[in-house]
Amino acid sequence: MSSHLDSLREFTTIVADTGDFESIREYTPQDATTNPSLILKAAQMPEYEPLVDKVLAEARVEAADGDVMAVALDKLAVFFGLEILKIVPGRVSTEADARLSFDTQATLAKAQSFIARYEKNGIDRERILIKIASTWEGIRAAEELEKEGIRCNLTLLFSFHQAVACAQAGVTLISPFVGRIMDWHKAKTGSDFTPAEDPGVQSVTRIYNYYKKFDYPTEVMGASFRNTGEITELAGCDLLTISPKLLEELQGTGGDLPRKLAMETAKKSDCEKISLDEKTFRWEMNEDACATEKLAEGIRRFSADTVKLKKFLAEKLQLQPA
Repeated sequence: MSSHLDSLREFTTIVADTGDFESIREYTPQDATTNPSLILKAAQMPEYEPLVDKVLAEARVEAADGDVMAVALDKLAVFFGLEILKIVPGRVSTEADARLSFDTQATLAKAQSFIARYEKNGIDRERILIKIASTWEGIRAAEELEKEGIRCNLTLLFSFHQAVACAQAGVTLISPFVGRIMDWHKAKTGSDFTPAEDPGVQSVTRIYNYYKKFDYPTEVMGASFRNTGEITELAGCDLLTISPKLLEELQGTGGDLPRKLAMETAKKSDCEKISLDEKTFRWEMNEDACATEKLAEGIRRFSADTVKLKKFLAEKLQLQPA
């Protein structure tokens, strides 16, 4: 008997949301995503200690008298990406430092550096997505990178207007954070939501319909799920990035899933096309308390985990012979 995961694969690309190689092997996703939090967690796992030590030793040599930590952070992010690409047939997302979220030029440089490292290791840039926070500055960086053939995944996306700005910029893919949108509304209202009423599900459905109705090629990848109900309500979305725990639940649930999102339905939706400039984008973000608060919180969280990763690597570097 087929499972919900098998059924979902028929109309949605499954992406693994983890830095753990064994989990990726188990569920055979098309693509995989990482972020600073996932890399921090994976780097601290005992089975990856020899690999992390190898990266740090190489960073010492590459940095010479320069900033060993900066080199180590970049090499580690790319290292995990390279290992994941040995397992998945598609793409891996590697995240730019969240602390650069309001600096277009620094984000450009970081993305170009990541791509150079991948290409040095024989990986075509078509297999890499650079994850960038969906700030105005991040979207502008992504617009330039796409012109260079560097594909981007705009993350920490919580609002319709962020999605519209990303589509206008021609980015390859967006990652709306379903669960975190629901978290915000639940905290504000004290209410629980059925999967169909879930504000995160409704947000992604609106974005999907808008993109398909107006023929934007930008892919929609729902992310940050709290339960399988959110996932099944978005069956038919271009991609869904799912944690190993929820992949296991989907695999263990028998039966077929109905498709909820489809091109035909989107074309019949009553949404109207809009255009955003910087002033309008910033105003609409200001008016969307959920997006404003969750974007800031997400940047702070990823930044904090990057700092924790730096501390972890610094302690290991002190243990390694110079």
